[in-house]
Amino acid sequence: MLETILVIAALVVGGGLGFVLTRFVLNTSAKDAIANAERALKDATTNAERTLKDAEKHAETLKREALVEAKDAAYQIKQDADQDANERRKEIKALENRLLQREENIDKRAAALDTREHQLSSLSGQLERKQKDLDTALASAQGELERIAHMTSDDARKVLLDRVRDDVTREAATIIRDAEQQTRNEADKKAREILSLAIQRVAADHAAEHTVSSVSIPSDDIKGRIIGREGRNIRTFEQITGINLIIDDTPEVVVISSFDPVRREIGRITLENLIADGRIHPARIEETFNKATDLVMRQVQEAGDQAAFDTGIHDLHPELIKTLGRLKFRTSYGQNVLNHSLEVAYLAGVMASELGLDPTAAKRAGLLHDLGKAIDHEIEGSHAVIGADLARRFGESPEIVHAIEAHHNDVEPATVIAVLVQAADAISAARPGARRETIESYIKRLEKLESIANAHKGVERTYAMQAGREVRVMVEPDAISDSEAVVLAHDIAKQIEDEMEYPGQIKVLVIRESRSVDYAK
Repeated sequence: MLETILVIAALVVGGGLGFVLTRFVLNTSAKDAIANAERALKDATTNAERTLKDAEKHAETLKREALVEAKDAAYQIKQDADQDANERRKEIKALENRLLQREENIDKRAAALDTREHQLSSLSGQLERKQKDLDTALASAQGELERIAHMTSDDARKVLLDRVRDDVTREAATIIRDAEQQTRNEADKKAREILSLAIQRVAADHAAEHTVSSVSIPSDDIKGRIIGREGRNIRTFEQITGINLIIDDTPEVVVISSFDPVRREIGRITLENLIADGRIHPARIEETFNKATDLVMRQVQEAGDQAAFDTGIHDLHPELIKTLGRLKFRTSYGQNVLNHSLEVAYLAGVMASELGLDPTAAKRAGLLHDLGKAIDHEIEGSHAVIGADLARRFGESPEIVHAIEAHHNDVEPATVIAVLVQAADAISAARPGARRETIESYIKRLEKLESIANAHKGVERTYAMQAGREVRVMVEPDAISDSEAVVLAHDIAKQIEDEMEYPGQIKVLVIRESRSVDYAK
């Protein structure tokens, strides 16, 4: 390839020289041109031959160098391959050695396992024989024990179970006592702090406004004028006011009766104004009734506005304010419901603030929680559900509606606000002097407390103390141990929680007393 290139180069050079010589000959004489051309051609040929020889020598030199380099590379590759092969052979040899060693170890382990299997088979036979001997010995020992103790295996099992039951009862009593003590110490401390702070900050009056059911008159002569000729006045009065007027032999008292407290208040004012005026006839009764109605409705509106203002709630629906004002004339167990609602709002707001919650929402729910009592005589159902439906109808939020609906567990409380309203309602109702109970319900509650305690096994007698705030249970010392007394107190308290409704808390005190008597003679 290189020789071909050199020949082509020489021909090109010769052609060029020929072209030059030809041009030269044209410009000079033909003779000189030919001579010069021959000399030039000869020189060119000589140069071409010399160049060709140099090129052949250079090519030969390059060929030898490339051959030497190729041999060196092949030798290096061969050495590398031999080295890799040697390393592979060494690795394979080492692997073979490890495999041989592992195979030897496996053979040794197999032999050891065979030996161990033979030993285990021998031991298994010995154990079976010893088990049979042991069963025989146990049967013999059991028979001997029954003969000595005069007790069968079932009797012994019963004694053992009784002992285990006593131990478990003792441990359960200890666990219950420790858990209750720890929980009580932690929960009571925080709850008492919050409740005491709320009660101290809410300085509410003892609500003692009772249901008005009678009107005083100056003399019994007024009764005839109230009745009127052939009962005309009393019939007109009852038709217009919608209440019952009872006139009996009670001196200087006229009794009015109505299930609607607002209507009863209107009737009371109407009757008092008629008695004060002295003019009692159908036309005057109707005129006085209209004036009393306007007066009471203004009082209802003012009471609702004042309650909303006192609690800082200014966006209540007008119908809710009017319904709230009607609670001024509603009482529950002698407690004025509007004052009770205000007190619950204040208590719930204080407790919410202590817990880092929104006091406004708590106050709002507390103020509206007994809203249904204003109309529960008109609509059938629980006052909590009625109040919740009314609040929902007039745009109260679901959180407020739920707190109203759940404050007597008609639904399960699901928010902290609902629980706070429940607690504030219980505090306001259980406060000394807040409510009065009938003697019948009071006695029934005491009897229920004693009957729950007396129903438990081992109870000798029970006394309800402290107006039903404490139950003292006397137990038979032979039937109830100290550990079982703890469990009994817990069971009675749990049953009271499940079966009774009561304000505050009831203390269950189990007393176990044993006396030993002897005489010195």
